[in-house]
Amino acid sequence: MSIQKILAISGKPGLFELKVQTRSGFVAESLLDGKKITVGLRSNVSLLSEIAVYTYTEEVKLVEVFKAIATKESNGPAISHKETENNLKSYFREILPEFDEDRVYASDIKKIINWYNILQPKGFVTLEALNTEIKEAAASE
Repeated sequence: MSIQKILAISGKPGLFELKVQTRSGFVAESLLDGKKITVGLRSNVSLLSEIAVYTYTEEVKLVEVFKAIATKESNGPAISHKETENNLKSYFREILPEFDEDRVYASDIKKIINWYNILQPKGFVTLEALNTEIKEAAASE
């Protein structure tokens, strides 16, 4: 399973898997409840594979962050995204010690942890899947 086709859609809760591209947009399936929705071309959509996190030296791909969480949690779920801001930042500091605290907000950390916890039970963020994903990304660059 790959996160290449996993989307975050602005204004919609959770994550979606891209199913079919249409002339006027695409069809996506919610990973939360399995419902299919049509998304127009004007919607603000982000592919998780294209998202990166700021550090003091570079940008780290979200896949690498997910791999660090999966390693720390032994492929299990992460802490709740509803923890206090201080708990979230200290947890994230364990995952990515050099993240840029001026440009990575608590809301960003909440989203990343929530996304991980949505993807984890579905098998998208196992160490094996993420290692494959990272190798494929490196080969295509």
